[in-house]
Amino acid sequence: MSALIVQRAGPAVTVQDGGWSGTLASGLSRGGAADVRALTEIWALLGEQSAVLEMAGTGGRFTCNGPLRIALSGAKMAASLDGAALLWGAVHRMEAGQVLDIGAASSGVYGYLGVGGGFDTPHFLGSASTHRASRLGHVVQAGDLLAIGKDSKAKRVGLALREIRQRVGPIRIVATAHTDLFGAEVLERFQAADFTRSNQGNRQGVALECAESFALEGGQSIPSETVIAGDIQVPGQGAPYALLADCQTTGGYPRIAAILPCDLPRVAQAVPGARLRFTMITRQEGIAAELAEHKARAVLGRACAPILRNPSQMNDLLSYQLISGAIAGDEE
Repeated sequence: MSALIVQRAGPAVTVQDGGWSGTLASGLSRGGAADVRALTEIWALLGEQSAVLEMAGTGGRFTCNGPLRIALSGAKMAASLDGAALLWGAVHRMEAGQVLDIGAASSGVYGYLGVGGGFDTPHFLGSASTHRASRLGHVVQAGDLLAIGKDSKAKRVGLALREIRQRVGPIRIVATAHTDLFGAEVLERFQAADFTRSNQGNRQGVALECAESFALEGGQSIPSETVIAGDIQVPGQGAPYALLADCQTTGGYPRIAAILPCDLPRVAQAVPGARLRFTMITRQEGIAAELAEHKARAVLGRACAPILRNPSQMNDLLSYQLISGAIAGDEE
């Protein structure tokens, strides 16, 4: 059985996949990868959809008992294999006994490590994701031996995602059932305000600091309703709170707006102190943006290109088929 052996792991390394669907009524939120775009990039590199390791802030040290493919994406972290630096946003070959080191994130929060065949950990209601509040899934610790499924595309290595232009500018939001309660003047101030990602935050959500208050008079009397990842709640003190993948499924705080799912990874990956701004768009514009994002993710595999490497530095050179055949030269 192929396995990834964990020699050292950061405090928040978990197994994640696309999360759950249709479980809100049972009190279980979507969960899954905090950065769905990065998860999709891992899948594009590997050529398959499987469970990955999500590394919040820092990774760890890993080895393996057999050859495997590894793919890296999300928040960029210093990665090396037996001391040789690895290209981020790429899929590499890892041989038995080699040591993979993944350090702290140099940008963003959540980095991802995928393996060919995926991590073969228990599923619950169709997902292998880790949801700490529900005690589901697997929190990775030193000494773990993570079983890996059969890799059907073992030769798909040495590929990297071409530089993909990430969207910049304000985070796009749409109206919720409570938006009109805040009034036009408050909504204008909200869109004009500069927010800072607070130190308070985790996979459930992040606090947004601002010099202004957006408290809603009488807002604490609103009945508890269904909430989902992306909703921006405004507690009594008036400081907004953006919900993320592992958020609760109901809440009584008024929701001033909801972040588009395709922009939510930008909030999840914002480091403490990062500045964020928001802009309201229509429902129709939001649907169009989501459709465009889904189309872009569907063709990410086409954005994978061979890594240009120096043959003199390729320890695995003999594993590549560099020619398709040979002739003696005297054939007619």
